[in-house]
Amino acid sequence: MQINQNKRKQRLILLSFVASILLTGLKFFAYYLTSSNAILSDAMESVINVIASGFAFYSIYLSAQPKDRNHPYGHGKIEFFSAGIEGALIVIASLFIVIEAISRFITPAPIENLAEGSVFILLTILINTVIGYKLIVEGQRSSSMALTADGRHLLSDSISSLVLIFSVGLILLTGYQWIDSLASLLFGMFLAYNGVQLVGQSVAGLMDATDEKLLEKVINTLRSNKKPYWIDVHNLRVQQYGSDLHIDCHLTLPHYWELQKVHEVIHSFEDIIKASHTGETEIFVHADPCLPECCYFCPIKNCQARQHNFLHDLNWDSVNLVKNEKLHAEAQLNLNNNYNS
Repeated sequence: MQINQNKRKQRLILLSFVASILLTGLKFFAYYLTSSNAILSDAMESVINVIASGFAFYSIYLSAQPKDRNHPYGHGKIEFFSAGIEGALIVIASLFIVIEAISRFITPAPIENLAEGSVFILLTILINTVIGYKLIVEGQRSSSMALTADGRHLLSDSISSLVLIFSVGLILLTGYQWIDSLASLLFGMFLAYNGVQLVGQSVAGLMDATDEKLLEKVINTLRSNKKPYWIDVHNLRVQQYGSDLHIDCHLTLPHYWELQKVHEVIHSFEDIIKASHTGETEIFVHADPCLPECCYFCPIKNCQARQHNFLHDLNWDSVNLVKNEKLHAEAQLNLNNNYNS
């Protein structure tokens, strides 16, 4: 299943790469017909699409390679690097577009055949929208940042091309050719914003920043499958590298259990998490023995070692489960209140 998923990702990004080459040619032909600075800006941004799709294809190929001695956590982080490269290229292209737009404001140039050139741009909008949407859907399904970033780039290209068509219509209606340079300037600023966003997401991934949505997904899986003998989970860490998921946590179990039973329960715990993720999942679980204080929130009935009555369940959320504490702060507060009363 994992192999088929990787092949599908490679086919989709290859489709994006080939389409980017063809669409870039169409946009430069439209610029040849019109001499429109806005169309040239759109064409230059499509050159970035080609380079970015090519690098994304290589990163997806590399991220699919199995972990080895030099890369014990696999090669999935290359997808963060790919998204960062794409974002940086977008920012560079936006700077070129803004400079060219300002230059055209100062020294205007005649624009011709706008209606004919717009036909080619409309065709690129349709193709980019279809491919971009497919890349985003597959990227989110397979947790591939490279696919998602490339898809968003294509959709942003479609949006900017729509703005371009709108500006062309205004020029045809009003005759004001300075609208062309204004549209190009706004387009460059829009691209710069998208590029900075991509770079920020890439840096966050490379720095192992917490993905709140991913963390919440794992916690929801644990909550919906919680067993009475899962007394406590803490020090939970969740990281996504490409389509590979890495999870570390501490699981508190009854202290009187034999090692074999602990091993079986941990194995079942891992299988439950793996079943909720389509990619490869690697989990490291540290088993903790319960303490007498755990009795207050341990729901095991007829426990042979119980020293205190059960009071309440722990609140399993993204605040408590990531703490490196056997007893959550909320539970400890309640225990202190119980002792004081």
